[in-house]
Amino acid sequence: MSILFVSALGGGLTLSAYKLFFETSKPYEIVESRALTTTTVSGSNSLNSIEETVSFTFAAEKTLPTVVHVKNTTISKGYTSYEDLFFGRSQQRAQIGTGSGVIISSDGYIITNNHVIEGAQSIEISTNDNKTYSAELIGTDSNTDIALLKIEPLEPLSYLTFGDSNVAKVGEWVLAVGNPFNLTSTVTAGIISAKSRDLSGRNTQSFIQTDAAVNPGNSGGALVNTKGDLIGINTAISSQTGSFIGYSFAVPSNIARKVIEDLMEFGNVQNGILGVIGGELNSKNSQEFGVNETEGFYVSDIQKGTGAEKSGIQKGDIIQRIDGVTISKFSDLKGFLNTKNPNDTVEVVILRDDKQMNLIVTLEKRTTIDIPIIGTLQEPEKRALKAVSLDYGLEVISLSKNQRKDWESDGIYEGSFVTEINDISINSINDAQRALEKYSNKVLRLSVVKNNGEKVVYRFR
Repeated sequence: MSILFVSALGGGLTLSAYKLFFETSKPYEIVESRALTTTTVSGSNSLNSIEETVSFTFAAEKTLPTVVHVKNTTISKGYTSYEDLFFGRSQQRAQIGTGSGVIISSDGYIITNNHVIEGAQSIEISTNDNKTYSAELIGTDSNTDIALLKIEPLEPLSYLTFGDSNVAKVGEWVLAVGNPFNLTSTVTAGIISAKSRDLSGRNTQSFIQTDAAVNPGNSGGALVNTKGDLIGINTAISSQTGSFIGYSFAVPSNIARKVIEDLMEFGNVQNGILGVIGGELNSKNSQEFGVNETEGFYVSDIQKGTGAEKSGIQKGDIIQRIDGVTISKFSDLKGFLNTKNPNDTVEVVILRDDKQMNLIVTLEKRTTIDIPIIGTLQEPEKRALKAVSLDYGLEVISLSKNQRKDWESDGIYEGSFVTEINDISINSINDAQRALEKYSNKVLRLSVVKNNGEKVVYRFR
């Protein structure tokens, strides 16, 4: 008993000493516990808020009635047997292609891709409520791959309004709505992966890149944000198999809307040009140009008589922003200019000698065009045409580097005139563009007047 008593006494003394000298105060523990509880509740509310923000049901319900199925029919000739081939008896066959389109007005205007309806003898539209219409082709622009159709509905149609693709951000949720593999009314979701993508390698495109699943048949369909605003027209996929493997590309809505407005008003696209020549900056180019900046558009030359020259832009300037849009690469500049018309004024922020300057530039009408097989053509002055007794034509101001020797050996030099392309008389840049679109940017026939007045007609295979 004495041993038990001594042990209990020692334990009591030890516990009393710990309580008195070492144990921290309870109020601290209570405060810490409350802070942890508050943080947990706050995190839960944040997660619920995110789930509500990313709901796609409103955008899907708004978009589905406005996306249509586009069916084009072309008539091709071919041989169905060896006997037909031997006797030269070709048979006509109907070929059917399909795609998607977006209703953009209650009276039946529909936007789609040019490649969806290219070469079509007839175009048929099927709406989401299974009504079928014959469509009229209003106009096309092969450069942006946009086409405008018109149907005659018996009652007003649901339609989408254009959003501002300039304010769309990388990482933003988007929906792709279309008819892949003839599966009508299909909705897929993803995010904007990048902007101002150029797939051509020639600085002629400026796509929105997404990871929303897009497959054959989606072309011409809608790319919308979570509000249901049209921010792009689904156009292409990057794939070695022909089907979706991760990335798809859409024409930005600002470009598509501008093309449609021009087709409605003028019948062709009116492009405003800045009047600068140069290239985008990166580590390699910056070293060659002798500048420290690695982003922006470096101006290596100025076209005479253009808005750039009149506003004071100089060689060596670096264009950093236009109307608040950041210019990091050439496709940024190209994409912005594709949304503008001749005579529009823009604010250009340039870097000159490490100092920023703001200049107001009036965009000019496009007066030159590149014809791959011969070179660059320009709208000439009337006196230049009269010198060779012509009423119309475009002047050759630069021969194609690859074919220069061939043309010069045949007596074609700078200063010659192109009067016809693909049997279309060329009075303007728009005529030349229309002639190229006749055969998908191919030149099959070319009429040229030499410097001495001799006229030559060339045919190409």
